[in-house]
Amino acid sequence: MKIYGNQLSKHLKSLDQPVYIVSGDEPLLVQEAADAIRASARASGFSEREVYHVEASFDWEQVLFSANSMSLFADRKLLELRFNNLRPGDKGAKALTSYCESPPDDTLMLILLPRLDAAAQRSKWFKTLESSGLLVQVWPIERREMPSWLAGRFKQAGMTASREAIEALVDRLEGNLLAAVQEVERLRLTANTTQIELSHVLDSVADSARYNVFDLIDTSLSGDVGRGLRMLNGLRSEGGEPLQLNALIAREIRNLAQMREKLDQGQHLDAVLKSGGVWAKRKRPVTQALKRLSSAELLDLELVLAGVDKTAKGQAAGDPWDGLSNCIAGLGGVHLGMAESRR
Repeated sequence: MKIYGNQLSKHLKSLDQPVYIVSGDEPLLVQEAADAIRASARASGFSEREVYHVEASFDWEQVLFSANSMSLFADRKLLELRFNNLRPGDKGAKALTSYCESPPDDTLMLILLPRLDAAAQRSKWFKTLESSGLLVQVWPIERREMPSWLAGRFKQAGMTASREAIEALVDRLEGNLLAAVQEVERLRLTANTTQIELSHVLDSVADSARYNVFDLIDTSLSGDVGRGLRMLNGLRSEGGEPLQLNALIAREIRNLAQMREKLDQGQHLDAVLKSGGVWAKRKRPVTQALKRLSSAELLDLELVLAGVDKTAKGQAAGDPWDGLSNCIAGLGGVHLGMAESRR
């Protein structure tokens, strides 16, 4: 059976599944879901826990042996499998299928997986797992969902927060859920009130935004120049290397330029995106950029980044971060040189 993370608590009132699978790429939410399952298992008498990290050449026989062996220290035990990828291999698939066909009464299995792609969900071994137990799918919290998610966190901490306070947190945290939990806890300890206002946030919250170059690129491609420049400043304040950023952004622009050329030749957009290796989640921002930017404008951006390379290496005068700012502005459709006015 498949459920979402926010539905898990009601399914743990009776621990009646032999296998629990948690899948997702948001570390905090995956951790909390797994913690909830572990806590329920302990409360139900699964007091022994064995943890296995599934990697290349993993010995699946040891898992089956442990599953079918009586515990030396407890009546019931929890077997926890942590996957680094979505491919258990033939031996792993057979072992998991064998376990699910006849799960021991005194053993509970918890499986932690990365986010499932379509191929993994269609595989026989995974379908066997899903039909034998409970699948908890954990999805990242989108920016538009952050206000309600934060309000729920404040409620769990025994507090309420004004709309302005939550909006300020959302703007500062930029989707960093771990930092959000830490800031809610900090406010609980320091605010001396259960009603959090904007002033409390401004006084105590550090800018913990999760800035990375891939989010920066997609934000810029989508045309949100202001946010893109804030993210670039965040990378700079975190000690980011301009040469590394320059290389990654340049690779993206070269790929855009190649796709733009194919579009100019009359090729269909879907075929062009496929040839450019653009996966589903990125199709929208990449498409927006391709519709907005001409081949000549993309060439201008490549020249800007060539200048960044020289200034970063000390081969030319200037600040490489200024060139990166101009490039981010240009990706978003703002004329080069206008970056400072949009910060």
